[in-house]
Amino acid sequence: MNVICLFQPQSSNRKITMNHLGISDQSGDKLNQRFSRRIVIAVLCLILLSGILGWRIRQQGWQKFKNSLLFANQPRKRNLQPPRQEFDFSNSVIPPGEIQHGGPPKDGIPALSNPEFLTISDAEYLKPDDRVISVMAGKEARAYPLKILNYHEIVNDRIGETPIAVTYCPLCDSSVVFDRRTTAGEREFGVSGLLFNSNVLMYDRGSPQESLWSQLMTAGVAGPGAKQKLKTFPLEVTTWKDWASRYPDGKVLSDQTGHARDYRSSPYQPYFETPQLIFPVKHVDKRLPAKTPVLGVWNGTKAIAFPLNRLSIENPLSRETINGKNFEVRFNPQSKGLQVLNAEDGVEWMYTFWFAWAAFHPQTEIYGSEKGTN
Repeated sequence: MNVICLFQPQSSNRKITMNHLGISDQSGDKLNQRFSRRIVIAVLCLILLSGILGWRIRQQGWQKFKNSLLFANQPRKRNLQPPRQEFDFSNSVIPPGEIQHGGPPKDGIPALSNPEFLTISDAEYLKPDDRVISVMAGKEARAYPLKILNYHEIVNDRIGETPIAVTYCPLCDSSVVFDRRTTAGEREFGVSGLLFNSNVLMYDRGSPQESLWSQLMTAGVAGPGAKQKLKTFPLEVTTWKDWASRYPDGKVLSDQTGHARDYRSSPYQPYFETPQLIFPVKHVDKRLPAKTPVLGVWNGTKAIAFPLNRLSIENPLSRETINGKNFEVRFNPQSKGLQVLNAEDGVEWMYTFWFAWAAFHPQTEIYGSEKGTN
């Protein structure tokens, strides 16, 4: 085997040419041309890719583009970590090891208090299909758009004489409205930055000793409020177009919240488009796909899940009984959603994804299915 030495002693003035490598000058020129063409093609590809990324960022906005990349690369599960020691867990009804960091710190997602409202004609930021949480008290109707709650999760408000907390957890697509009056007095809620079963843990800010409260347990889980139940308030999740047509004199939450947020886009859209979860849950029930939207109704320990697709124009109304309490579930053809009507005292409900409802109500029944659990 012949070995060509490319390095000569310093004392030698011998010039190395392509001929020394067994390559003719003509062939060398061709190699140089090919190499140059490849360099040019690579540079053009990089310029094209930069242009595409720049166009996409301008179309989506940097925050939404960045979030889409984050969600696209999220693992199915995150390792459990011990919670921050900003709260007293000495009497926690949840094992602290099962409480997870959501990412943002305490109040990193800013809850709203004393919000401003708009008339329907002034709410130009809303689109017909935007979802809203509808709350009624007497003749007073208010709408809380989920496109705002995506960024705040809690609105501390007062409707009529009742102080309420309108809550929404994007990870569970869960909407629940609470009466803020507790056995320890009226409370104002904030976002703790902690999660249990992929669901937001609220805290009562401004209290001498703060407690943690679970949205889907509808109860306190740590601190002085541990084991105290929160009373829910009737609600409906519908579309802006449907709500505005039914309540022409109603008021809707203003997008002038005092916080710089792009309410036109949702950072959770990629998450809604995949069956995967970002955070694990303790109990997994595969009777329905994880992110099936359901209306969850309960009384005491009895619970029934109504998948939104089980009622329709052909089958619009179901009269039900739970623990001896009567209520009705009606299909709304305008919003393609469900609403609870004529519920007796003690019947409570919320809207959420199936995986979250089943995690907190493992013995739940499913409307339209044979009784039993997974």
